[in-house]
Amino acid sequence: MEWGNYSMYADFLLLGLFSDNDFPWLLFALILFVFVISIASNTIMIILIHIDSRLHTPMYYLLSQLSLMDILYISTIVPKMLVDQILGQRAISFAGCTAQHFLYLTLAGAEFFLLGLMSYDRYVAICNPLRYPVLMSRKVCMLIVLAAWLGGSIDGFLLTPVTMQFPFCASREINHFFCEVPALLKLSCTDTSTYETAMYVCCIMMLLIPFSVISASYTRILITVYRMSEAEGRRKAVATCSSHMVVVSLFYGAAMYTYVLPHSYHTPEKDKAVSAFYTILTPLLNPLIYSLRNKDVTGALQKALGKCLSSGSVSTF
Repeated sequence: MEWGNYSMYADFLLLGLFSDNDFPWLLFALILFVFVISIASNTIMIILIHIDSRLHTPMYYLLSQLSLMDILYISTIVPKMLVDQILGQRAISFAGCTAQHFLYLTLAGAEFFLLGLMSYDRYVAICNPLRYPVLMSRKVCMLIVLAAWLGGSIDGFLLTPVTMQFPFCASREINHFFCEVPALLKLSCTDTSTYETAMYVCCIMMLLIPFSVISASYTRILITVYRMSEAEGRRKAVATCSSHMVVVSLFYGAAMYTYVLPHSYHTPEKDKAVSAFYTILTPLLNPLIYSLRNKDVTGALQKALGKCLSSGSVSTF
């Protein structure tokens, strides 16, 4: 399809993070380090949850799904960015941009819903511990995970075709490091205000529904924790819930800046910095936040390392 002198399906150019940086290779090394550590830490989290019987609980099953989402999420964006820097290229095909856009929306949406539903798990564990095996049965856990992935997929399937059908007849240069919706819409030569309003409402709903579940759950949790007479139980409840709240605040806060704040608050530099935070740093922070403050995970890691070291010692003789 042609629109003026421009092809709708021509390649885009991603200006990326490195073009405006005085030390691009230092930034490259830092992002590569974060990427490797993020993949490794999330993979270790999944393996520990799989092999350690103490972690075969609903909360850790949901955490393993969060780690899987983080692995896919960061892998959708960072490898392309790093390879482009090495090869000295910036082009991304229309099909590649569409695929990246769809995967990003699907995985981000799935993580939004999963973080919201994880608060329900904490609510049941603290406020209804006797009914926890029933209310958080294996079937319920599967339904929670399915609902999160389904919600994210719907977001991707709804927004991607509409975004990519606009005629991009302005400059093909995307002032970003991946195909994110706001950056793409700036290239359209047609009026996108109606779509942007609809997307704004959609994003509000995607944030509002999980946030409402989280708020309701943690209100009840705080009331229950306040009434606890046992100091150890109160400390453990606060520790597990605060980890979840830190992750929610980081992820939701960055998303609200990108999709909810008016355009007057945005600049390309700020947008790239915030996007880098929740696409590159958040997948690294999630396993660290949940593992460093969790004795079960650190205990499982020590046990696994002990087995590896002991088996290595035996094999040397």
